Amino acid sequence: MSCAGEHRPGEFCPRMQTTMSLRSTPVLIAIIAIVTVACLRLGLWQVNRLGERRAANAISLARRSLPRLTLDAGAAADTLVDRWVRAAGQFDHTHQVVIRGRVYRESPGVYVVTPLLLDGSDTAVLVNRGFVPASDAITVSLDTLDEPGKRQVTGIAVAIPSGPDGGVPLVRNGTTTWKRLDLAALRSQLPYPVLGISILEAPGGRQPRFPRRLEPLPLNDGPHLSYAIQWFAFGAIALVGGAILVTRERDRPRG
Repeated sequence: MSCAGEHRPGEFCPRMQTTMSLRSTPVLIAIIAIVTVACLRLGLWQVNRLGERRAANAISLARRSLPRLTLDAGAAADTLVDRWVRAAGQFDHTHQVVIRGRVYRESPGVYVVTPLLLDGSDTAVLVNRGFVPASDAITVSLDTLDEPGKRQVTGIAVAIPSGPDGGVPLVRNGTTTWKRLDLAALRSQLPYPVLGISILEAPGGRQPRFPRRLEPLPLNDGPHLSYAIQWFAFGAIALVGGAILVTRERDRPRG
């Protein structure tokens, strides 16, 4: 396929152009196919995630619609998750936990989680009392946030996981904050038994301004449907755009 002897150096060679075109077209088709299939698989993955989330939401919604339970020291954590519960006791403010890096209505802050010593028991349940503003989402003064005396707490039961990172404790200026609750780490530090769930205390009644009680997270589809549509759209763009490029490549004049 050489043009040697037929054309002067630097002169256009139609045979060379034809060879390059024929070789580049399969490569282009392969790239288009890979991109399209990858986008399709990612879109289907998001569809599967959407189905899983909807199934989990249905279970949570059904559990939240059940009658409220009154907590006691012998309550099994796996039967309480996503249930409305009530508990009575006294807060132990000396062992409360600060969860850093939180945002409420676009304001940075922390969550304050306080052990509630259950009446008639040596066992505690952790209560997320809500949000407190903090400019760096870490540093907060807890001195003015105490709620002494007997307390009645109502809210949603939330599972407390245990992980290898131990909740990522961070010590700054002598104060420890956590990225999240970690059951194993907290049980090793608290001087009394702790239930395997926390209570997200619901707003209502005579409550202080801060910590601001929080509503349970809404049970919605999340971003999975929009992500799936985006990936399918990317795949369609790759397929249609690639087909146009391949067609132009094949129809390009060879001489």
